[in-house]
Amino acid sequence: MAASKKLFVKTFGCQMNVYDSQRIGEVLAPHGYQPTAAIEDADMVILNTCHIREKAAEKVYSDLGRIRQIKARRHAEGKTTVVAVAGCVAQAEGGEITRRAPVVDVVVGPQSYHLLGDLVRQAEAGIRHLVETGFPAASKFQRLPARAPARQPSQFVTVQEGCDKFCTFCVVPYTRGSEYSRPVADIEAEVRALTRDGVLEITLIGQNVNAYAGLGPDGEHWSLARLLAALANIDGIERLRYTTSHPSDMTEELIAAHAGLAKLMPYLHLPFQAGSDRILAAMNRRHTTAQYLSVIRRLRAARPDIALSTDIIVGFPGETEADFAATLALTEEVGFAQAYSFKYSPRPGTPASLASDQVPEAKKTARLERLQRLLSRQQTAFNMACVGRLMPVLFERAGRRSGQIIGRSAYLQAVHVQGGVEHVGQQLDVEILAAGPNSLTGSIRDPRLAA
Repeated sequence: MAASKKLFVKTFGCQMNVYDSQRIGEVLAPHGYQPTAAIEDADMVILNTCHIREKAAEKVYSDLGRIRQIKARRHAEGKTTVVAVAGCVAQAEGGEITRRAPVVDVVVGPQSYHLLGDLVRQAEAGIRHLVETGFPAASKFQRLPARAPARQPSQFVTVQEGCDKFCTFCVVPYTRGSEYSRPVADIEAEVRALTRDGVLEITLIGQNVNAYAGLGPDGEHWSLARLLAALANIDGIERLRYTTSHPSDMTEELIAAHAGLAKLMPYLHLPFQAGSDRILAAMNRRHTTAQYLSVIRRLRAARPDIALSTDIIVGFPGETEADFAATLALTEEVGFAQAYSFKYSPRPGTPASLASDQVPEAKKTARLERLQRLLSRQQTAFNMACVGRLMPVLFERAGRRSGQIIGRSAYLQAVHVQGGVEHVGQQLDVEILAAGPNSLTGSIRDPRLAA
């Protein structure tokens, strides 16, 4: 079908939603929709939502208020606008969204966006307030179209969805469902197709990605380590990553992969959430601080140059000053290249939201500020230690300044250099000349360019 309609997608939250938004565009392309960056011009607006942070639903309703005004203006001009809410807020809120925001025509959960084509056809025909929030993960992946041509050399590939851990603060088991792992053959086919578009780096993603157990071509269920080894053998792939992992699923086989697979980048995101065993038990995290530190020691023994990032929650119900001090101590002991830290916020329907010993907001704020000062020092120190090094950088796009291009180091740091756009899509050696808290500056020193 010839493209005649414009699609605007706003993505909230995690890498999984970034991937899902790409696939949503691919689902709707055969129905005549092509992306636009201007919401005012869009014949269809989709909010692909995240429910992991505080007041996520309220932010969606705030956006829907603005979208209602845009839809009304377009209607006055004789134009129609289909409005959809997708993702985890859609899954959690369901039909409540259309009751609170009648402007919404379609509500679709994260396991059902392969049905968007049919839902949009119905909406275009005048049927409103359609809600699809089932959990057919296998059906979704079986019915998705082929990936559209990749525009950047680094791409996400979903290999696992859902979670069976049921941490008491987390909504993922309720919004994404139970764990599902895609078959190996399907993942390999997707990665091979991406390499034909010039993709050099693949990040395997999942809510609990190192619990991956997809069916292999030999009829056995493969581990993430085995999947990574297979993908490393695909011509054209130069870099592999995976996120997000759970400490309890860091097997010896996976740790060994960090030593044995040269294409597996020396960077791992491994959330510990809290440094107090008492709080970890209340969170139902299924690991202790000692077990987490044991994983870190084994990882560093396997790959001495590995850099670590993490997630930390401050002010979980019942957290005392001693519990928080334990979090600071664990952070000091490990040393992180990057981290994401947050104040605990109750998620409706989760056990922790019902706890009576909620920590006052002022205490949470003060503790978060102390933790973030420590994390900032660690990140700055890690970046400064890179100055003077020769590092491979995969260039992804042009920078804001004339003659500038931006790439990513093996440690996921943004690296700015002076260079031509012809280097976008290449991995080149860069001498790091300066470091800031959030990025590096360097100069290309790749011998292949002098040949």
